[in-house]
Amino acid sequence: MINITLPDGSVKSFENGVTPFQVAQSISEGLARQVISAKFNNETVETTTPLTTDGSLVLFTFKNDEGKQAFWHSTSHVMAQAIQELYPGVKLTIGPSIENGFYYDVDLGDHKISENDFPKIEKRMLEIARGKHDFKMREVSKDEALEFYKNENNHFKVELIENLKDGDITFCDHDSFTDLCRGGHIPNTGFIKAVKLMSVAGAYWRGDENNEQLTRIYGISFPKQKELKEYLKLLEEAKKRDHRKLGKELGLFTFSQKVGQGLPLWLPKGAALRERLENFMKKAQEEAGYEAVVSPHIGQKELYVTSGHYAKYGEDSFQPIKTPNEGEEYLLKPMNCPHHCEIFNAESWSYRDLPKRFAEFGTVYRYEQSGELHGLTRVRGFTQDDAHIFCTPDQLDEEFKKVIDLVLYVFGSLGFENFTAQVSLRDPENQEKYIGSEENWQKAEDAILNAAKEKGLNYVVETGEAAFYGPKLDFMVKDALGRQWQLGTIQVDYNLPERFELEYKGSDNEMHRPVMIHRAPFGSMERFIAILLEHTAGNFPLWLMPKQAIVLSISEKYENYSKKVLSLLKNNEIRAAVDHRSETMGKKIREAEMDKIPYMIIIGEKEIEADKIAVRKHGGEDLGQMTVEEFAQIVNTEINRDLKTFEV
Repeated sequence: MINITLPDGSVKSFENGVTPFQVAQSISEGLARQVISAKFNNETVETTTPLTTDGSLVLFTFKNDEGKQAFWHSTSHVMAQAIQELYPGVKLTIGPSIENGFYYDVDLGDHKISENDFPKIEKRMLEIARGKHDFKMREVSKDEALEFYKNENNHFKVELIENLKDGDITFCDHDSFTDLCRGGHIPNTGFIKAVKLMSVAGAYWRGDENNEQLTRIYGISFPKQKELKEYLKLLEEAKKRDHRKLGKELGLFTFSQKVGQGLPLWLPKGAALRERLENFMKKAQEEAGYEAVVSPHIGQKELYVTSGHYAKYGEDSFQPIKTPNEGEEYLLKPMNCPHHCEIFNAESWSYRDLPKRFAEFGTVYRYEQSGELHGLTRVRGFTQDDAHIFCTPDQLDEEFKKVIDLVLYVFGSLGFENFTAQVSLRDPENQEKYIGSEENWQKAEDAILNAAKEKGLNYVVETGEAAFYGPKLDFMVKDALGRQWQLGTIQVDYNLPERFELEYKGSDNEMHRPVMIHRAPFGSMERFIAILLEHTAGNFPLWLMPKQAIVLSISEKYENYSKKVLSLLKNNEIRAAVDHRSETMGKKIREAEMDKIPYMIIIGEKEIEADKIAVRKHGGEDLGQMTVEEFAQIVNTEINRDLKTFEV
């Protein structure tokens, strides 16, 4: 008998060789019908894998991320089979699952595949799926594997196998199809009930532009047709909310090939939006005791070698800038932290001076490949709301809680209500990966866990996910479409204080290393605005809107009254403008709706006679006639509801 520990902590005894599917059956037949993947002792296994030792078992359905990954990876095998049958002679390479769906990279040879071919590929995939073919893993020797793919004249798979160790090579079989695979599949093809191929693109073998160009076919699949329909509907909504589309329509930002790829140009409305976000953060940071600093956009290469960032970002950095002095090189800065360390180093500090909290909206630069660039979410130059706190180990717990307060304040003010936190800790089995004393690590991990508990965060713990220099807390936010984004991070760092030899004098008159906290609630301003655009569909919180109201006069003869109303609105600190154009009121309202302006103020004969305004909300709600003062009260109430003062 072997003992199996389940996620709820319960332990069940089974006969040696029991499978995850049989364990699921012992729990309930309903679970057994839905279980599609499993992990045993933290290793992915098939639902048919015999378990021969004591261990921990986690069962996954399609509702779990791990289940989805197994489902989509399995479907990539089915797509590969369909393509191989429909286009004889093609060479298959790799077909992993991705965040939403899967892809397979194929050398099509003389064949071509376009979106017009998708229906026949999908049809064949569903025919294969209905066969309910079991996915079966088998071990093969390196020689067998090489011989198999040499006979198929597939040098891509041969290259992969040559880099594998004999004894670690497995094939996956289903129906008449065989593929090189590490594992992680659903029980059989019959679970796949709905398939949609999404797009086709070029891709270089192993991501190297010096290698052959392949055809990458993307797809997604579901256990129910209804789920596919819901997903496609979600995609349509996502297209409407695409920040690149909205940014152009709302006149926020643009890109220019002459300026360079991945370098956004902020238009007046976008610049004003950024400025309001910056001022919002600066005001909160001032309340929280941060001091503003400014660092240059470049630094000596040696600075980033010292910090370790050159080793990490060197390949992704722009090429060094050479000066007239021989051997002198500078880099566009990839990170702000080394500069802040040197700012701390500029003075001598006592424990009484700490914590020191340095904050900067600092622009950094990284060379992303052109194929990786995407609107504002992947750019080559971006501004971080960076801050670094230098404190004593005893202050760490309190400082960490204060940063959490700031992150929660930001989320609450901008409408991000659905989020979880991830606490990343050391791997206790691999301590040599980390730097810093056991005592300091324990304090840091306790500080994060205690803070997460005390603040009532919905959090998960990921052991082994800590950075080598310290544990961290990441905030995973779900937007209005249910998509998850990592926004806001807090990291504890013993590495940079060591590398830069940062010191303060303790109460014992001895010199000590401070602990460093990295934090960025926005992260990248560019990426944050992109996510905010898509989350709100451009309907930002009223306090953030570039234009909060627009005055629409029915005809030119009401121009003077409209100007008077505009003046009163501005006196009440409401951002507004007047549309005097000789267009129909219907057209003016439609355009104001497209510009996402929250309030439309209609001026006609009745309004002038009553010395009032008629107010219409974005979306069509008619609020009726009122005085400007009454309207200002409505605006202020809405702003005060969303934008509260940050309290330390």
